[in-house]
Amino acid sequence: MSCLVETFKGITASMDVKNYMVQMGQRARTASRAMAAADTCSKNSALQATGEALDSARNDVLEANARDLESADSSGLEAALLDRLELTPARFDAMLAGLREVAALADPVGAISDLNYRPSGIQVGTMRVPLGVIGIIYESRPNVTVEAASLCLKSGNAAILRGGSEAIHTNGAIARCLARGLQRAGLPETAVQVVDTTDRAAVGELITLSEFVDVIVPRGGKSLIERISKDARVPVIKHLDGICHVYIDDSADAEKAHRVAYNSKTQRYGTCNTMETLLIAQSRVAEILPPLAEDYRVAGVELRGCEQARALVADMLPAEESDWEAEYLAPILAVKVVTGLDQAIEHINRYSSLHTDSIVTEDYSAARRFLREVDSSSVMVNASTRFADGFEYGLGAEIGISTDKLHARGPVGLEGLTTRKYVVLGDGHIRE
Repeated sequence: MSCLVETFKGITASMDVKNYMVQMGQRARTASRAMAAADTCSKNSALQATGEALDSARNDVLEANARDLESADSSGLEAALLDRLELTPARFDAMLAGLREVAALADPVGAISDLNYRPSGIQVGTMRVPLGVIGIIYESRPNVTVEAASLCLKSGNAAILRGGSEAIHTNGAIARCLARGLQRAGLPETAVQVVDTTDRAAVGELITLSEFVDVIVPRGGKSLIERISKDARVPVIKHLDGICHVYIDDSADAEKAHRVAYNSKTQRYGTCNTMETLLIAQSRVAEILPPLAEDYRVAGVELRGCEQARALVADMLPAEESDWEAEYLAPILAVKVVTGLDQAIEHINRYSSLHTDSIVTEDYSAARRFLREVDSSSVMVNASTRFADGFEYGLGAEIGISTDKLHARGPVGLEGLTTRKYVVLGDGHIRE
């Protein structure tokens, strides 16, 4: 594990961060060529060997995580981030299961599609190929190190991972296991490199390494993603907010509406696919809102609503314009009564962050209009917004969720980490 182990020992104070990142980029670019040529068996072997290495080093990884937790707690890291930082035994087992799941996924690399004969006699189609080198910047959760590495590896890419400074020891321990897994499979250890410095300048250097890095994927808070989007010289796959809506239509089944709206908000508060605004058709609000508001009250959810909603729920706070634009990531919900489908679609397309929006309806035509006219990366009918997830979509896992419209949109799995090139098959054909 030569150069990679030396890297994981940490860079000295005298080493220039720019040079450090350039060297990392050079190694990643070289490794990406080997990864693009790697067969499925080798990639799966690396995933399986990484899982075995992690399992063998379980105590070392958990001890490193305990060091990070102690340091983060003493520095005043908030409770929600401490929870995301902690690697419990169950989360560790989930990491291992995730590696097995990615290994079981179909390999998109090399797949040829749309192969057709042209009038000239040649055949033209497209082939799936890796993006190359992917830089991933994330916060707190060390399990992302394994998840991101496994997806990049299976899709034939090289990865440069920059986790949060609060997880530096955990990520280093995991990185050593990744290196062992790659080595055992005969693949370059430098196919997955973890930035082993807490210097914030490393992020600035990584997002400008256009010569060596093909795409950046930020996973974290809005401020992090805004900064990267603003300063990057490398294409970015991103989403800034998760302002998700559920609209309860005139023809909604009341029980379905209650279940979907309640789960969309309360199943988990701090995720980007959690509902932040509930829209209810005027014809159904008197029937549906009061019992739903009572369940929210029991769950500790603060409601902020328009005048019509407040007339039905005595302790609901008044909503302001800023509430329709808010990603609370907390037990707070904005509620608005709308005249019907037209106003619901208008509201969503104005305030949505293009992440996930859902309609509850028994009207086929209304469902079709909602699916067609709501301009979000995931649009749902009679389902909780919490399903907007790579695993739930059958992608095995995700490297992030994109609200962009170019290249990848929605949960980004293996296919989203590849692109296409045209292939032409001939038999001595020449153009006349």
